[in-house]
Amino acid sequence: MIEYLVPTNIDDRIIRRAAAMLEDGALVALPTDTSWSIVCSIKSPSAIKNLRKLSGERDERHFTLLCSSISQFVEVCKIDNTRFRLINRLSPGPYVFILNTLTGTCKTLDIRRKEAGVRIPGHQVPKRLIETLKHPLYSITAKRSMAGNNDWKTGTPDDSGAELPPIPEDELFESGWELEDIDGVDLILDPGEERERIFSTILDLCTDEIKVLRQGAGPWPI
Repeated sequence: MIEYLVPTNIDDRIIRRAAAMLEDGALVALPTDTSWSIVCSIKSPSAIKNLRKLSGERDERHFTLLCSSISQFVEVCKIDNTRFRLINRLSPGPYVFILNTLTGTCKTLDIRRKEAGVRIPGHQVPKRLIETLKHPLYSITAKRSMAGNNDWKTGTPDDSGAELPPIPEDELFESGWELEDIDGVDLILDPGEERERIFSTILDLCTDEIKVLRQGAGPWPI
């Protein structure tokens, strides 16, 4: 199902319906300031499981918590003044920040790593949806390989801290209607605009030395 939105005048009724669906365990596709993402509520264990199955990714660094403000970061991750200043400078924008998690976050997300990726997308649709839900969304970049994919990829998660490979441009979507081919997506929030086929820059802030895990749309160093 597709719901069309006007980015400059978002219909709150559509956002509330989408939020209710997420609370019931739905997967929702939506635009960000990079490419399209598929999201679920962090309050729904079954939805998190379905999102991982749909994605086909075993490496948890591919998944990101979408937040509407830095204040939501501190609900799930450890963040000091130095990291706060950097994140505040780069947000909202096409950056994912890998941070050490708080006790309980790993259990909530059912992840093995004691770290998680967080970002504030610079697009009104996810921002309004997160504000309505009042908690972050668990997300992954929508890719064409997800169509008909219901199995985990072979292999094991990479715990070495190695860089993540860039996402090929032809794997990304431009228009919302294209995501209808992905089984398991219950709702598409479509602002009727084509998205650039770009991905975010991932910065690992878990140690004092900032590591670039993936160079994307966000420039680094700055």
